[in-house]
Amino acid sequence: MGTLILQDGTVYKGQSFGALGGFEGEVVFNTSMVGYQEILSDPNYAKQILVMTYPEIGNYGVNDFDFESDNTHLVGLIVKNNCQQESHYKSRESLSNFLKKKNIIALSNIDTRSLVKKLTQMGTMSGFITSNDLDSEYINEKLGELQSFKIKEDILAEVSCKSRFAYNPQGKINIAIYDYGIKKGILNALALRNCRITVYPYNTEAKEILENDFDAVFLSNGPGNPANYTYQIAQIKQLMGKIPLFGIGLGCQLLALASGAKTYKLKYGHRGSNHPVINLENNKVVMTAQNHGYAIDLENITKFMRPTHKNLNDDTLEGFEITSLGVYAIQFQPEGKPGPNDAEFIFDEWVNIIKKDINRINEVKNER
Repeated sequence: MGTLILQDGTVYKGQSFGALGGFEGEVVFNTSMVGYQEILSDPNYAKQILVMTYPEIGNYGVNDFDFESDNTHLVGLIVKNNCQQESHYKSRESLSNFLKKKNIIALSNIDTRSLVKKLTQMGTMSGFITSNDLDSEYINEKLGELQSFKIKEDILAEVSCKSRFAYNPQGKINIAIYDYGIKKGILNALALRNCRITVYPYNTEAKEILENDFDAVFLSNGPGNPANYTYQIAQIKQLMGKIPLFGIGLGCQLLALASGAKTYKLKYGHRGSNHPVINLENNKVVMTAQNHGYAIDLENITKFMRPTHKNLNDDTLEGFEITSLGVYAIQFQPEGKPGPNDAEFIFDEWVNIIKKDINRINEVKNER
């Protein structure tokens, strides 16, 4: 028997099926019906306790192909029912075995409908998950600690690469990527479009990027409060106007902050594979995969920022451009993984922008 304690004092008891021990984290939920392996390996969930709204989890096991990073960064998993007998030809182990190896606490037989309803009403809150059946005295002690819990500001150090590395070195379009917790799906989407990628750690100086002959710079997805990353924002400011910049997720938020806008914490975030987003230029709607707890304040964007996409569920800003500076950003995950591939064409549009910029630069060189 395991226990989940919420910051407001609510206690849930369930069946432990992951690692032993206990962790504090931010309790969030994901509305995807499938794709739990990609979700578990998404660095955006660093130091979070994840609640899956779909009731049956674990039924197709864990395979060798669907990881979005080489490690897991969430601390806990909450499900209604843990399928103990997985069934899929690609499966290599059960979800329970995987969680134990990765030191992730997991609880099943939880009323996830009640839990998610509370999170939507009260907002995201901190929690403590443990494989132990706690008594009231220990619960009261933990409640005091949860009041001051925050995801630490240097969380990017845990999810970013430690040194730069090359990806798809045979590609023709030379791009750099700031790794704030990048997903493999993004790397693969760019590689498929003939990009030669150099991935840099989160704390790389802009000077190092500019010293190399890159055609563009991508800012990746990642966890945490974007307003805390003042160093990263300062480096982005040094790049703006000097090289095309593209941002996804956290990268989008950092570009907005570097442009003079503001961000704020959403009540319970956007996490799932079924969020409708409308393109404000052509009024076409795509279903998107999302995973973020912060949003760009639409009321405080600068006059140079042109909104390009909006979330149809709550009207939050999902994309913007500053064409004069070569800045293009979207809040959702165009590669899906997991989720629909409706928005994957955005990579094609961005690569075409880079190609046009390369041709323009070559024309100027030829004229000289």
